[in-house]
Amino acid sequence: MKIRVNGEERLIQSNKSISLNETIQLLGYSSNTVVVEVNKLIINSAEWEDKYIKNGDKLEIVSIVGGG
Repeated sequence: MKIRVNGEERLIQSNKSISLNETIQLLGYSSNTVVVEVNKLIINSAEWEDKYIKNGDKLEIVSIVGGG
């Protein structure tokens, strides 16, 4: 399946539909430190298990960095 992540085309090797949560993990992100937008809609992290990614989806992933 081909998706776009932060403007770059990525190939996800999967024979089945995968949840946004699984996609985030496959891409190497920590789920508790990112905000995710799918097709220009911000998805609440509580909904990641119920949101399934499909071929052609566009994800924007922003990492949250703490500091002071």
